[in-house]
Amino acid sequence: MSDNAPKHALVRQPGDRYRSCISSHPLRHLVDLNLARKQHEEYCQTLRELGLEVITLPRDDMHPDSCFVEDNAVIHKGRALICRMAKDSRRGEEEAVMEFLKTYMPVKKAEYPATVEGGDVVHLPDRLISGVTERTNMDGVKQIREWLNVRVDVIENPKIVHLKSYITYLGKRTVIATEDYAKHPALEDLKVIVVPKEEAYAANTLAIGDIVLMPGKCPHAHELVHGAGFEVRPIEVSEFEKCEGAITCLSLLF
Repeated sequence: MSDNAPKHALVRQPGDRYRSCISSHPLRHLVDLNLARKQHEEYCQTLRELGLEVITLPRDDMHPDSCFVEDNAVIHKGRALICRMAKDSRRGEEEAVMEFLKTYMPVKKAEYPATVEGGDVVHLPDRLISGVTERTNMDGVKQIREWLNVRVDVIENPKIVHLKSYITYLGKRTVIATEDYAKHPALEDLKVIVVPKEEAYAANTLAIGDIVLMPGKCPHAHELVHGAGFEVRPIEVSEFEKCEGAITCLSLLF
């Protein structure tokens, strides 16, 4: 790993109320908590194998979506903006994340009227791209810019939950994106891999060096990423997909 590569991954196991997650997925009622915890452990083990120190916060059984720890903070160059969640049922889960991150870096809480969630923020080497969505507003983007002192480009769609369900960064000036966003001006200086419509879920990936974690059962997307010079590591996240979560959602890298 380069000096700028993440060394740590902060994670949190699905809690006892996970089945009450916020989700409009048609299979939400079939969430299997035991399988979710098994898939979560396999995810953590994969991160360890790729050289990251995996730090596990105590389980939060009060907040159903608390395993989606990425949404709790935006971290950039040794500083963290602690997010102000859009949904009341998620407010409070960020407190344990903030207390932990304080031991590593300066932190600041996003303040009203901002709403901001880490799942909306794509990290590039020279800038961030933030969605303005159901969960993040322009006040949130402004507070990211001010506290993290970084250029933040914006992609607006108030009808989506999180931008990273549609765009993630692979490295080597390359992103993977769904067709709807592939030609957005915010991506014009990047190489864009467009996922097939039937494999849109594969747009949410997690790159660790040249290795890209991708959801299983997306063979065409895997081939495209492999063809762009990356090693693909498929991982099963079916129980997180049912809760409208994905691979990046399950960790905070720093």
